[in-house]
Amino acid sequence: MTITIRQITSVPTLMYWRAEVIGNVFGVEPSRRLLVANRRYYRSHIADNTHLAFVADCDGEDAGCGALCLTDELPSPDNPTGRCAYLMNIYVREPFRGRGIAHRIVRRLVEEARKRECGKIYLETAVEGKSLYLSSGFGEMSDMMKHYDSES
Repeated sequence: MTITIRQITSVPTLMYWRAEVIGNVFGVEPSRRLLVANRRYYRSHIADNTHLAFVADCDGEDAGCGALCLTDELPSPDNPTGRCAYLMNIYVREPFRGRGIAHRIVRRLVEEARKRECGKIYLETAVEGKSLYLSSGFGEMSDMMKHYDSES
């Protein structure tokens, strides 16, 4: 089995993968409004290299994808460069699961973040992905919170 990871920058290809991820991971059909917002995001962030996207190929077939969002924050003792990498959109199609493809995608994303001197590399995960990320060097973050707007 040969697995290769290639970077993608074509907006139509990115949109294809994003729609598949939304449908399979979030379990919803993406609305037109959401797709327009995603297209706008890609056009801006692919152009300025703050979003890097990759597709995993397994023996000549597209098997999965993953992406990296790069941001800057105020430098701190635990992140002296202030560079941050948020891993997202990590997904492997059902027939290709259990072959190490997700590990390869995550490894490539972390390598790309390290090349860019990111001192903070983080992600959100569902229960199903937790063992993958723990085995890839990620640890639990007990000090994070998320704001939920009660007016929605």
